[in-house]
Amino acid sequence: MRSLSVVIPAYNEAENIEDVIASIPVSQLADLGWTTEILVVDNNSSDGTGELARACGARVVFQPEKGYGNAYKAGFAAAEGDVIASGDADRTYPFDHLPELLAELEDCGADFLTTDRLHPANRGAMKHSHFWANHILSFVSRLIFRHGIRDSQSGMWIFHRHVWSGVDVRSPGMAFSQEIKNAAVLAGYKVAETHIEYRVRGGDVKLNSVRDGVRNLAHLIGHRIRHDGPASAAVPQDQDVPVPTRPKGVRLPAMRSASVSEAEGATPGCQTGSGTAA
Repeated sequence: MRSLSVVIPAYNEAENIEDVIASIPVSQLADLGWTTEILVVDNNSSDGTGELARACGARVVFQPEKGYGNAYKAGFAAAEGDVIASGDADRTYPFDHLPELLAELEDCGADFLTTDRLHPANRGAMKHSHFWANHILSFVSRLIFRHGIRDSQSGMWIFHRHVWSGVDVRSPGMAFSQEIKNAAVLAGYKVAETHIEYRVRGGDVKLNSVRDGVRNLAHLIGHRIRHDGPASAAVPQDQDVPVPTRPKGVRLPAMRSASVSEAEGATPGCQTGSGTAA
C-alpha cells in the first residue's frame, strides 16, 4: 500500500472542517491502494476547530504561531505519507477529486503537481478583487521566475514527500503558496499543473486582496533577489510546466497547456520538464 497524507491548515473553520474531512474519499483511495492520514493543523483557533477535526477522525497538530506558512510547515513536518496533498479548510478545494489528481501526478511523472483555479468555469467562486489579484501575482511570478505556472496562488498541491526536504521555503504567511511552487522549480523538480473545480467558500472570506496582494508581491521580489544569480538563469527559456493528460472519467474543465513556450507552438500534454537552479 502507498501512503498519503492530506494536510489541511485551519484557523477558526468550525463551520467547514467537518464537511471538508468528510469529502476526502478515504474508502475509494483504499480501493486504489492508498492508506490515507488526514492531518489538520489547528493554527490556534478559538472556535473548537481542532476538537471537531479530531472527533471526525483527523490527526490534529497544534501550531500556536499564526500564519498560513507556519501551519503548513508544522503539518508537512508531521506528515508521514509518501505523498502529501494540501488544501484549505474552507470547502473551496475538491478533495473528492484526490484519486484523479494522484493518478495525474503518477501519469505525468511529476514530483510536484499544482492546480489552477483560474479557469473561466470557476469565475463565480471567487471575489472579483481576488480573481484579478491572483492573475496579477501569477503574471509577476511567471515573469521573474521564468516558468509557465498559471495560478501561483493556488493552495492545492500534490507532491512526493522528498520534495519538501529539497526546497527552501521560508514564508510564515500567505506567500508560502507561491513560494513553494517557485522553490520547487528552482530546485529542479518536475512540476506540473492541472485545472481543478474551485468552489464557493463556506463562511466569511478572510483574505484582504489589497493587503495580502501587496505582501505577496513584495515577497515574490524578495524571493527572486534571495536566490543567487540573475533572473534569466533560474529556468531555461524553453522551460515547460506540463499539464497532465486528463484521465478517463475525470469531470474537470477542459485543460490548456501552461507551457511558457506554448506561443511558439508547443503541443499541450504531459511533457516532462524540470527547473534548473541558478
